[in-house]
Amino acid sequence: MPEIAFEVDVESPPDEQPDAKPFNRWHPDIPAVAEADPGETMRLEALDWTGGQISDDDNANDVRDVDLSQVHYLAGPVHVNGAEPGDLLKVEFLDMGPLNDRSEFGFTGTFSQQNGGGFLTDHFPHAAKSIWDLEGYTVSSRHIPDVRYEGKIHPGLAGCAPSQELLDEWNSREQELIDKFEEDPESIPNHPTGEHEPGVANPPTTEGAMMGEMDPDEAEDAAEEAARTVPPREHGGNHDIKDLSIGSTVYFPVYVEGAKFGLGDFHASQGDGEITFCGAIEMAAYADVKFDLVKNGMEKHGVDHPIFEPGHRGPTFEDYVTFCGYSVTEDGEQKYIDSHTAYRRASLQAIDYLKQFGYTGEQAYHILGTVPVEGRQSGVVDVPNACSTLALPKGAFEFDISPSGLDANSEDRGNVVVTDDPL
Repeated sequence: MPEIAFEVDVESPPDEQPDAKPFNRWHPDIPAVAEADPGETMRLEALDWTGGQISDDDNANDVRDVDLSQVHYLAGPVHVNGAEPGDLLKVEFLDMGPLNDRSEFGFTGTFSQQNGGGFLTDHFPHAAKSIWDLEGYTVSSRHIPDVRYEGKIHPGLAGCAPSQELLDEWNSREQELIDKFEEDPESIPNHPTGEHEPGVANPPTTEGAMMGEMDPDEAEDAAEEAARTVPPREHGGNHDIKDLSIGSTVYFPVYVEGAKFGLGDFHASQGDGEITFCGAIEMAAYADVKFDLVKNGMEKHGVDHPIFEPGHRGPTFEDYVTFCGYSVTEDGEQKYIDSHTAYRRASLQAIDYLKQFGYTGEQAYHILGTVPVEGRQSGVVDVPNACSTLALPKGAFEFDISPSGLDANSEDRGNVVVTDDPL
C-alpha cells in the first residue's frame, strides 16, 4: 500500500481533522500539505462531499437541511515537484475504494426544491434519501430492493489550483451570468424559473469556506475571491465523470508552480449526468494516485482543459434498455436542438418505465442517478430536435427489466425515504 499522504477521521468534523484540514475552495494561495516527485505514488483519503452531514438512517431531514455552503472537502493540495504553468500533470488512478474500516455506507439524496433542487426538481420537489451498503465494489440498498451491481467508483472532483489570472476570469464571467439572470431570468436557456429555483452560478462567499492550512487572517481575505468547487472548469474540478475510475489516466493543465492537486467527492457509483444532483452513491474513500509531468504539455498538445484515458476495469454490462428524448418539453413546447431538454425527457421516460415494475418515481430517480447508465447525445444536427438517449443496464437488476419481463415482475417495491416538511 502506498504511503498515506492525506488521512481523514470520519468521526471528526472537517474543521477538526487531526491530520491536515481539507479545502473546499479553489485559490492559488492555499498551501500544499503534501509533496510528490514525478513518478511517485501516494494515497489520498477524503470525507464524503457533505463532510458527514448525512446519517445511515431512515430519515431524510438531514438531506433536506444540508448546508450547501459547506461541501466538497478535498484532499490536498499536493505540490508536484517540477510542475510549472503550461505543463500537464499526469495523474494515474491506480486504485480506489471506500474506507470500509471506518465508514461502511454510502448515500444518495434528492435535494429539496427549497435547498438546491436538481435536474428534475419540478417533478420531485421534496428531499429524499437512499442508503447503500458497500460490500467491496458491490452496492445494494434497503431502500431500493432488487438492485445490486458492481459500481464504477471514481472521484467526482479533481483538479489543480488556478492562477490568479484564471481565478479572476472565472469570477468575472460567472458574475456576468449572474447579472444577466437577475436582469432577465427568462434569458437563460434551460434554467427553470420559480421562487425556489437555484441560481445560475455560485459566487465567492466566506460562509462555509475552508482554506486548508492557510493562515486564518489570510484565509478570510482569500475566501472573498476563492472559487466555489461546485462546477467543472478549465483546471478540472467537479466533472462527475463516472469513467474516471480505477486504471484511468487524466492530464490536468497546470496553472501554478507545483500544480497544487486535490481531489474528493468520491462516488461508489453514478449514472451519466448525476441527475439527482446528489445523485451518485456518495461516500468517504481513498485513491492511490501516481504523478508524472508532460513538460509544456498544454502548448504541445493544444489543450487547456483536462483530457483523460479511461481505464478498463468493470463493471461490464452487455444488455440495456434504452430510452430516447427529444427537444420538446413536457408541456409540448418545441425547443431548438436542445440536448438538455432531450436528456431530461429521456430520463422521465425511464422513470415512468421503471414505475411499471413497482418502483416509485423517487426510487426510479435514484436508480438513474446511481446505476452506471450510459447517457448519449445521439443527434444534434436534425432541426429542430436533438436526440438524447439513456441506456439502463439490465444486469444491475435482480429481475428482468426488459419489456417482456413486465408481467412477471410488477410488484410493490417500497420507497426511498422522503420528507415533505419545509426547511
